[in-house]
Amino acid sequence: MTALPRGESPGPPATEPAAAAEAAPAGNGDAPSPSGAEAAGAEAEGGARPDTGDEAAGADGAAVGGEGLSDAQGSAGDDAPDEARDESGAGGAALSAADDDPGEAQGDPGVAEAADGSPADGQAGAEGAPAVSEAEAEIAAQRELRERIEKRKAEKDGPVEAGGKLSGTAADLLAAVRAVESGQKPATAFYDSPAPTPARRTAPATAPVRERAPEPAPAPRAASPESVAAVTAVLSAGGAPAALGRSAAALLGDRAAEILREDPWQLLALPGVGPEQADGFARALLGAACGPDDERRTAALTGWVLERAALRGHTALDADRVREALADRGVSDPAAAVQHAVAEGVVLVFQDGPDDQGDAEHAGDGEDAERTDGAGAPGPVLLGLDRYALAEESLADGLARLVNGGDGEADWSEAAAAAPSPSAAELIRAAAAHGLVAHTGGEAARAEPAALIAAARGLGLRALGAAHSVDGRLRLARDVGAPEAAVTLAGLLSGAEGPGRDEEGALALDLLVVLDAPQLDVETGAMLVESLADGVRLVLSGDPGVLGSAGAGQVFADVLAARACPRVASRTPDAGPIGELVSGIGAGELNQVAAPGKEVVIVPVRDAGEAVHRTVQLVADSVPRALGVPSGDTQVITVGHGGAAGTRALNEALKQRLNPGPGRFGGFDPGDRVAHVPAPGRTVPGVVVSADAEGLRLDCAGTPVVVPQDRVAASVRHAWALSAHQAAGMRWPAAVVVLPGDAARGLSRPWVYTAFGRGERHLSVVHGVDQALPRAVAEVPAQERTTRLRALLEASQRSQESPEPPEQ
Repeated sequence: MTALPRGESPGPPATEPAAAAEAAPAGNGDAPSPSGAEAAGAEAEGGARPDTGDEAAGADGAAVGGEGLSDAQGSAGDDAPDEARDESGAGGAALSAADDDPGEAQGDPGVAEAADGSPADGQAGAEGAPAVSEAEAEIAAQRELRERIEKRKAEKDGPVEAGGKLSGTAADLLAAVRAVESGQKPATAFYDSPAPTPARRTAPATAPVRERAPEPAPAPRAASPESVAAVTAVLSAGGAPAALGRSAAALLGDRAAEILREDPWQLLALPGVGPEQADGFARALLGAACGPDDERRTAALTGWVLERAALRGHTALDADRVREALADRGVSDPAAAVQHAVAEGVVLVFQDGPDDQGDAEHAGDGEDAERTDGAGAPGPVLLGLDRYALAEESLADGLARLVNGGDGEADWSEAAAAAPSPSAAELIRAAAAHGLVAHTGGEAARAEPAALIAAARGLGLRALGAAHSVDGRLRLARDVGAPEAAVTLAGLLSGAEGPGRDEEGALALDLLVVLDAPQLDVETGAMLVESLADGVRLVLSGDPGVLGSAGAGQVFADVLAARACPRVASRTPDAGPIGELVSGIGAGELNQVAAPGKEVVIVPVRDAGEAVHRTVQLVADSVPRALGVPSGDTQVITVGHGGAAGTRALNEALKQRLNPGPGRFGGFDPGDRVAHVPAPGRTVPGVVVSADAEGLRLDCAGTPVVVPQDRVAASVRHAWALSAHQAAGMRWPAAVVVLPGDAARGLSRPWVYTAFGRGERHLSVVHGVDQALPRAVAEVPAQERTTRLRALLEASQRSQESPEPPEQ
């Protein structure tokens, strides 16, 4: 590997209180200008929904096998039809700017991005300002991660000074790019450079582990009042909303005002700001001194294009695609613009080797792909941001370090012989012999890593399982039979859960099993492997068919595609009609299944209004009456947040029926089902308990959580209805999946696979997309993500297989 140097789903209805004030997504050309023009992100369709009360009663729910819920017919009359009509109730008005879900920007093309790739849900607030509180939290978390990774990389590779003047490794890389551009050397000369030897970390000592107090979630770095005032003045002079001042000061630092005066296009670094707004801001400040080919503009646009790509899961982009995006934004010489951005250190350029990234569908579903040998032609030239480049390289080094790890002193033979299933025995044997193992399977296969953890603990090893969600942690603890053996991955990395760390920062573990591995993004993955000492066994376990991570990258798919370690494929099928249906979806087939116990029910609907009405009927009446599943144990899942049957509209209707109230706590009432989003991509279900001066008090699976008042709007949402991305890694006794007609373009095989698999005992499908559903299952695979991890892992394998001959 050689690193060359840097150089809708439809929107909400117009009648929704928050929608009228939301700004359009940044970058799609419809967002308001900095002068505060009227927001254009509201959905064109609006007005009251038709009353479908009596008509809905005649639309019998038909089971896949030919039957519906026994009381589905006629029970619609018990519901107040106004619930499906009025979208302006108090319950849905609490979350104006903060309803866009970072996870919706990745996974499948239509779920959360418009045709131009911008997010479906607007990020601007009621006055055209972005949801700065959530953005600040993300910025703080990203800054902390970047500092930790860069510190370790600097210890190995030497210092790299930021700015226009480069030194050390960066200067050498810049000279390499210029040599290639001038024709002095071919690119292949750098491709053949040997890969660096992974750094080794000593195993944790056997001395008692230093206990660490639980750490709070990262808080936004507060900017000084003086800095905020100064940058607000500059923003006002350029016609930008003053509400951007706090986030600009937090992101750009104390010199934010000076930076923006010198380079107004730095405004693009703020969440929710698009090129149109930044161009208008620059014209207001610079007048005739700026133009479309201003080098400050082209450099900022190059970084913005890659940031937008990261929201869709890419850690890098083909250089040709970047140049095309710049040309679409009025840059007359995109090639020169890219070269300038590389020279200025805005982006990095890579050529990682043979073009063996492989077929995206294979990478997404875990199937083996054809591999090229090391003699192939170099791969495409990719451009990326340094934060993702550092994370992927650190992750590749760490995985290579773990591959040959594992303490061989323990005897696992008896544990394997006593395993509850052949697949569990195979997993135990693989973990006994290897430091890194990949395990694939569906929901039933989760029992196999649980058996591995129990076996390792029986041998006296420090074994732990980490799940993506609190629900996953509780299910894993139940399967292992030891609550202390299961944590959430976020809690483990933050220190709030788990055994603590030694003085070097390594987790005090001998075996770590990471469940829900498809939800692992590259930055979290890098933090994880950096926390593991030599000799620790790491098992990545998950279902390759589900939606990918909310963050950039596809760690699990890349590890599988690179064949970087042994893979154990579970032979334990998911049981019952739901398991049979979901297994067929994973294979690209939407099959009819026999459901004698009403395990799977199809409820046909004609329009979005009827979809909302029938969903409320199912949750509040039909499912509890026919199946005995309480409304609180039934989860509604839909394609997006906006639209006439998105999460906002459904949550409003469900609140009016299940927990009506004035929303006196910032739009919430005691008893409301909510989703707490402490960080982008993480969703923690909970119930509102009360509120006081400290903030909104929640009960999240038995854990009390207090959300400060200024974070409520950004991080708490009603959660009777969730998106499939939010629901990934969790299960409920019953699930109602809502597919209105306007959701057809947001469907894909991974989306359907994920949503349909969230119900343990019952699945209802409110079906209004006709043939779009089987077509999506058969023809729309996982969204392709451009990453470098697979190439880095394969390069590491080749370097180990073909070591350099010793010097004579």
